[in-house]
Amino acid sequence: MTARLQGKTALVTGSTSNIGQAIAEVFAAEGAHVIVSGRSQERGVRVVEGIRAAGGRADFVRADLDGSAAASRALADEARRTLGGRLDILVNNAGIYPPATTGTTDEETFDRVYAVNVKAPFFLTAAIAPAMAAAGGGAIVNLGSWIARLGIPVGALYSSTKGAVETLTRAWAAEFGPSGVRVNAVSPGVIVPPAAPGEEPHPGEVMMHGTPAGAVGTPDAVAYAALWLAGDEAAFVHGAVVDVDGGRTGTAVIAR
Repeated sequence: MTARLQGKTALVTGSTSNIGQAIAEVFAAEGAHVIVSGRSQERGVRVVEGIRAAGGRADFVRADLDGSAAASRALADEARRTLGGRLDILVNNAGIYPPATTGTTDEETFDRVYAVNVKAPFFLTAAIAPAMAAAGGGAIVNLGSWIARLGIPVGALYSSTKGAVETLTRAWAAEFGPSGVRVNAVSPGVIVPPAAPGEEPHPGEVMMHGTPAGAVGTPDAVAYAALWLAGDEAAFVHGAVVDVDGGRTGTAVIAR
């Protein structure tokens, strides 16, 4: 690794598995002291132990980001306390995706998905960005989604929350950028394990036919995009949404 985040501190929400875990591991490998956060103490401790075993710095802070301002503020405060008072990078990754259609989504589910996917990052950013600005700057990376801009039959609720996150990315870039806090987003495509031989493929894997990549992506692919946006190499990047989707939303090729 190249120590691109040496001396930096970072909070990655929803980092006890999958994309969030990959981001935490890559950030730590590049020199950052990372706060791993999520609801599961067991999984969080396991991720931290793995990072430390690889020579990185990490601590776990449990958080159930239910959308309340209080829960977001509590995580911000505990992360800063654990990191010695300074937080340079925030990754708003935590989210939930109930695979329901519009007609089968009840009001309780609707409110819960918006609480976790939109309200929680909104109030966490509100609790962290001003302090970043006061300390001289920082970087915020949000997680959008390819289905915020390419409609699919199942996922209207989730995709609408990610559309909100991508809009907030641009609004926050305008709001906090002049104070030295860069805000950008990564929009992942289909990130699922490929089917084993003889196994039925995931519908998302089938949807990658006819794309330049021709296959699903890995959590690491998203993590390295987040690393670039969080680091000094992206110092002139504000309000961008970087597609890491194998070309799914922007291109088409002849499927073979």
